[in-house]
Amino acid sequence: MISIKRINERDIDLCYELDSNTIALWSKKQWANEFKKEGIKVFGLLFSNFVIGICVFHVVLDEAQINFFAVNHKHRKKGFGTYLMRYLIKECEKLNINKLFLEVSHTNLAAENFYDRFNFSTVGIRRNYYKDGSDALIKEKKLTTK
Repeated sequence: MISIKRINERDIDLCYELDSNTIALWSKKQWANEFKKEGIKVFGLLFSNFVIGICVFHVVLDEAQINFFAVNHKHRKKGFGTYLMRYLIKECEKLNINKLFLEVSHTNLAAENFYDRFNFSTVGIRRNYYKDGSDALIKEKKLTTK
């Protein structure tokens, strides 16, 4: 069974473990700092009561930035990421978010294709942004709020 739940700072070890096994974006200290930021929302995607995906987004007024979005490797290409992204978009609409932003490496074609399916468009580039020297594509999705 698939479900989504709010994750809080007590789950830092869980977040760090999934991150370490997927995109290796943040240290445990960076995870702790992320939870301290105002406007941060963290959701876990559960499959049979195991967290297989995490989404972190930061709400500022009527915009949101996806700071972290990952699904465990063995659960990819099975619709779980789509499920989590649809949930995120619905949450943003409930919060009257007009624009949703994210950054993705220009070398991560699978992720870029995934975001393109949700009508994210590239609105900017951060040159040499990542540790490996790759550029970050800044992507935006305009939301229609009710």
